[in-house]
Amino acid sequence: MPSAPYPPTLREEEIKNKVATDVFPAFDCTRIFGAVDFCVAAKTPGPTLWETESLLWAEAKTGVRPDLAPLFAQLVLTIGKEKTHERHSPPPFLGAFDSRKIAFLPYHAVVDLFAANDFDWTVAPSDPTTREFNLLLARLRPLLASQAVVFDFADASELAAFVRRNLVPGRDATSRLPVTRNNFVFVYNRWRLAVMPSIAVDWDAAKTQGILDADFFLADLLSKDNSTLVENLYVLLRKNHYQLDRTRDPAGFLAYKTVGFHDAQAAHVAFWNRYKRPPRREFWHWIAERRDLLVPQDVRERKGSYFTPQIWVEKAQDALAAALGEDWQDHYDIWDCAAGTGNLLAGLSNKYKIWASTLDQADVEVMRERISNGANLLDKHIFQFDFLNGSFDALPDGLRAIVQDPERRKKLVVFINPPYAEAATTKTITGTGSNKAGVATEISLNARYKPLVGAAANELFALFLLRVSQELRGCILAQFSKLKHVLAPNYEAFRNVFASQLQHAFLVPANTFDNVSGQFPIGFFVWDTGKREVFKDAVADCYDAKGALISQKLLFPISRDRVINRWLHGFFDPSGEIIGWLCFVPNDFQHNKGVFITSQPSESLIRESRVAAITKTNFWVFAIYLAVRHCMEATWLNDRDQFLWPSDSWQEDEEFQMDCVIYTLFHGQNRISCKAGVNHWIPFTETEVGAQEAFQSHFMTDWLGGRASPRAASESGGAVAGPPPLRQPTLFTATLAAEPPPPPYAPAPAATLTPAAYAVRNAALELWCHYHAQSAALPDASFYDIRAHFQGFKPNGHMNPDSPDPTYTRLLSALRDAQKALAAQIATKVRQHGFLR
Repeated sequence: MPSAPYPPTLREEEIKNKVATDVFPAFDCTRIFGAVDFCVAAKTPGPTLWETESLLWAEAKTGVRPDLAPLFAQLVLTIGKEKTHERHSPPPFLGAFDSRKIAFLPYHAVVDLFAANDFDWTVAPSDPTTREFNLLLARLRPLLASQAVVFDFADASELAAFVRRNLVPGRDATSRLPVTRNNFVFVYNRWRLAVMPSIAVDWDAAKTQGILDADFFLADLLSKDNSTLVENLYVLLRKNHYQLDRTRDPAGFLAYKTVGFHDAQAAHVAFWNRYKRPPRREFWHWIAERRDLLVPQDVRERKGSYFTPQIWVEKAQDALAAALGEDWQDHYDIWDCAAGTGNLLAGLSNKYKIWASTLDQADVEVMRERISNGANLLDKHIFQFDFLNGSFDALPDGLRAIVQDPERRKKLVVFINPPYAEAATTKTITGTGSNKAGVATEISLNARYKPLVGAAANELFALFLLRVSQELRGCILAQFSKLKHVLAPNYEAFRNVFASQLQHAFLVPANTFDNVSGQFPIGFFVWDTGKREVFKDAVADCYDAKGALISQKLLFPISRDRVINRWLHGFFDPSGEIIGWLCFVPNDFQHNKGVFITSQPSESLIRESRVAAITKTNFWVFAIYLAVRHCMEATWLNDRDQFLWPSDSWQEDEEFQMDCVIYTLFHGQNRISCKAGVNHWIPFTETEVGAQEAFQSHFMTDWLGGRASPRAASESGGAVAGPPPLRQPTLFTATLAAEPPPPPYAPAPAATLTPAAYAVRNAALELWCHYHAQSAALPDASFYDIRAHFQGFKPNGHMNPDSPDPTYTRLLSALRDAQKALAAQIATKVRQHGFLR
């Protein structure tokens, strides 16, 4: 073991070799598993029929890193991109190390990450600027804080003891690999390739009936001597065939159906000779409960397999107690009509008043199995029911009596975390995907409610809420969901139909839910559907990922006529000289990355009408739009906040206007390039930057007056004086009803800049001067061109995040720091002028 940190000057391969020799001498560190950086495996005396057992997959970096979380994010992206966890049995630990320290994280803590929805695993794992890298980083930080074990290499004895106790090969005498909660998804994927084709089932037809291969796998896994040990599973293995409790006979009674093998069970026997069955009993309940991890992506989205974390289950039950009284469970029946495997009901005390239904009969059997493991439910109160298509006449007698009695419905709590699937996803909006066919349109409620609520009927959670509010009117609805139904402009008709009184609300980070990777809020709402009231506004408590109360947030709906994009339409200039294009997206924070300026938009953006021409007359208004959208970072809590049509006060705030122009000129989302035509966005003169040739356009310096200089600060603390303020064209008469073309462009007199704006301009000037000192400098280069020159591009066409030129790196860092200060100054005005409420 090392007795001190390794020298930070060691190269990465040297560090890996030393760690292998010093920390893992009893193991084989020569194996290669996919593209994983560093692997530790069990030593074998010679060739083996089976795959060598992995014990650790790790990411290594040189030097001393202040934070190992980015290394774990890169490792998870590497595994996900190469599907290493599907081609090789995962180890008990993932790790990361630099020259000073090493960290271990249990693999089972991250298994959910590989099932994340709407996630692009094709991005470069080493690129920290991608959305996916930062989503993983946000998910991993709380996991590392709560579960990672970290050692300095100087802690040699403690590190050696940890390795000795925890990195223990798990094969038995027959060399079979044990199935654990770490690798059961991997084993399932192998089973799908080796065994599933040999089972005598038409899988495409079976899937339409809700019969999934995952249930056959569970029957295999939780078995001994080829007989399933858990009787309450949906599919049972019986030596040489399966028994399936799914099909109905003509009389409507459940009947067993037997399923055999095409190959006399040869593939089945060969496969299970490799793995040790059953898993340790302590894993049985966990594996059955996490059946959702084996459900295909499309089925998981439609059925809503979103495992609600226990921390939010408890908060939700506390919220119900706050709204209905501490003894509410003694007086109310509770129905979870989207129960999945029933974890939302954990902790409820009165099983005689609890009802649980789910679309999938296999989930019903899992809940029944959980009863045998102590779940506080009644077998007769658990049933299969398609809430979005089924008739309430099919409900169990006790629940049907409650549902059909308006008075008894007042003492019914519908307690749900419904599915979040929708016909459009983020990829659809940003032009990288297509609508999910049939997500909601195949449901009878969609046809019933779409004429009343429009596009809201395309979302499954909205259909759940509509049926409860309209057909169970009078009950209490307690539901987890996104915030669209209370915030989104296109849910205005939904709110009018739903019309229930909000009793309580709280918000939590969405990525604390399994299969949800985005940075946005999930809300829990308690509604009294017996009190008709169109939602106007409410204050919600906000909790961080650990359940600590961090703030409160005002929730309020926005009219589609009062959003920022409608305001921007008033400044469109159909006849002016075009100097660029603004690409814009819906009005909330979550779409801000789609707001940028470019020399030439793509055909798809033009086709989707998501671009507007920037002219010499309106460019400064479009600059305000970009600055408003980008001056504040999106967080999970503001992600769905809508940018609004501002008040008129911005029209007279010339400092704010100029701050926005300067901010936009030097922002990374300004992608103007001189390679696409004349660059009208150069904010300096040839003399200022030492240009080697004359510029083709002086529009920007003319507009700025050519004298954008700092105002002299007085000795008394920053009062400034200087050239007269900028006079802007008078465009403020533009309205939705009448949108006259803007008046002709007239050059403005000398502009006065705030100290923060001047600091940005000054930092940018140094960067421009450094660029124009290069022999290959383009005379008309834009900020984008300068960045491209120094940073270069990856094979995939994305710009590299850094540069080998240390002077450029220093100057760019100074510019970004100045931009952050200017952004903070603009942000204060954004709310003051009503762009955000």
